[in-house]
This record gives sequence, structure tokens and C-alpha cells, in this order.
Amino acid sequence: MTAYRNFFASLSEERKGRKVAPPRFRSRKDNRQAIRFTRNSRFAVLDNGRLRLPKIGEVPVRWSRTLPAEPSSVTVIKDAVGRYFASFVVQTTDEPLPPVGFEVGIDLGLTHFAVLSNGKRITAPKFLRRAARKLKRLQQDLSRKQRGSNNRAKAVVKVARAHARVADSRRDWQHKLSTRIIRDSQAVYVEDLCVVGLGRTRLAKSVHDAGWAAFTDMLEYKAARYGRTFGRVDRFFPSTRMCSDCGRINEKLPLSVRSWTCPCGPVHDRDVNAAINILAAGRAERLNACGAQARPASVPAPRREAGIRPNAACSTRSVEGTSAL
Repeated sequence: MTAYRNFFASLSEERKGRKVAPPRFRSRKDNRQAIRFTRNSRFAVLDNGRLRLPKIGEVPVRWSRTLPAEPSSVTVIKDAVGRYFASFVVQTTDEPLPPVGFEVGIDLGLTHFAVLSNGKRITAPKFLRRAARKLKRLQQDLSRKQRGSNNRAKAVVKVARAHARVADSRRDWQHKLSTRIIRDSQAVYVEDLCVVGLGRTRLAKSVHDAGWAAFTDMLEYKAARYGRTFGRVDRFFPSTRMCSDCGRINEKLPLSVRSWTCPCGPVHDRDVNAAINILAAGRAERLNACGAQARPASVPAPRREAGIRPNAACSTRSVEGTSAL
């Protein structure tokens, strides 16, 4: 039902983002399974730490954290590797973090995953590139197995386990980084990158390995949870070409140019300059959204300039109920 609801909402343009395709049957090659138990099904978390599920019984659980409240539902998920996860829905309130006086702009990249406006650089871990040799060997072993055999099924699990290790490592690293940035910054601004478009270029593998979209989503929901400010700068904003000192926009720069000199004097590092401009643009958009004057207020024209005819100022006619005199 959710898939059909999202599909029709996308057709009527009620759902933002890309168009959603119509639902389709589950593929036989999809090894992910999930089942959801609500409170009516009478699942229970026992005092000994086990989870009691209907028609299944008591299941041992390795808890990642304690539940802050009584769960209203639980979803049991089996991934392609054969691991089982239990996801609980609980109602809780988030306490905002104490305010700090530091705001940061972030420029995302490939060589450096993130460059902050204070000049700090965060090296890209490149989890997929580091595991490429092992993935290649496992994929070659899989291609040599006969289709439908038990050995091929075992090889499929080995490949899925290797990919899951890469995804888990990337997700864990991004969670730690995003939490640290949100804890140390009162406001965070990033550039709204078109990841889908960059995924069609020759840098597609590196772009998907970086995981920019997942990282910015983490920043957004953690900022809302802990009382921080998060903003996205327009993707067409010339953050790289604009001088952070005088505001002059330079010509387009190839990726090989990592620094450039503005006619006003300073030598700008490409990434640091972009992060500073993103911070300035994010602050400006936030102030405008809070009610600051974005453009000059409208000034009523003098009476002698209100019309196009010489005697228009003396006209006694009214326009939309407002007298001209």
C-alpha cells in the first residue's frame, strides 16, 4: 500500500523529488525479507533481554542500545547476508544540545570528503576502492560457479557479505563524523549537489563510494533532533569561482586547478574558498528566511507619475476600488 501511495502522490506532484516508478513484484534474486509486528500481535521484550515474537517464540537479541520507552511495533529484517535485525518504533523526546558559537560551511569532494570553512580537511576513506581487489576476486569465483548449484549460493552470500562490510563501514564512519560536526557547530550549511547527475559521469564510482546524499541526510535529521540549524545552498551557486573577499566571480575552473589568484590580491584554495562562500550564502539565506529585507521595499509612485497621460493625475476614476485622488 505504501508503494502505491507514493506512486500516486508522485503522479499528482504531492511528493517532492524524483518521480516514483509503479510498484513491481519482488525479484527472485532479492534476498531481503521483512515482517512487521504491531502491538496487537502481542510481541514482548522480556526481562531476560529476549524478544518474544508470535508463532516464533523467544529470540535472543544482541542489543545495540536500551529502549527509551515501550515499543509500539517491531520490524524484523533479514538482509542478503542472512543477518536478522529488529527495528523498534518508540515515542521519545530529544533534548537539544547546549548552544555553541560556531557555524560551519562544508564543501564536499572526492579527494577530501569534506573541507570545512575553518580550513580543516577530512580525507575520504574510500571504502569501496580499498575493498575492490577482494570484491573482484569474490565476483570471479561467483562467475565460475554453475547456476542453481549450492556452491553458487554460497558464493553469492560471500559477495553479499563483502558488500555489506563496505556499506556498514561507510555508514558507521559517516554517523560518527556527522555527530561530531553537529555537536561542535550551531549551524551547518552544505551545497545541494546533484548526486544523480554526477552518478552518470566518469566519476560515478567515486561519487557513489563517497555517499554524499546519505551524509547530508544524516546532518539534516540530526540538526533537527538536537536543535541545530541546517541549510542547503543552491547547487548553481558559484561557490568555487567566487572570491570570498571581494565577491568577484572568476571564470570556470577545471578540476585540475586547486588554487587561483583573485585580482584583488589573495590566493584562494579551491575547496576552502568554496566552503567559506557556502557558509556566507547559508547565513544570508537563513537571515532572509527569518524576515530580513532581501530587496528594497516598494515605493509608491508620485501622483504626477501614476499615469501615462498628461491629465492622468487629475483623473477621478478608481482602480480596483482605490481612488486615484
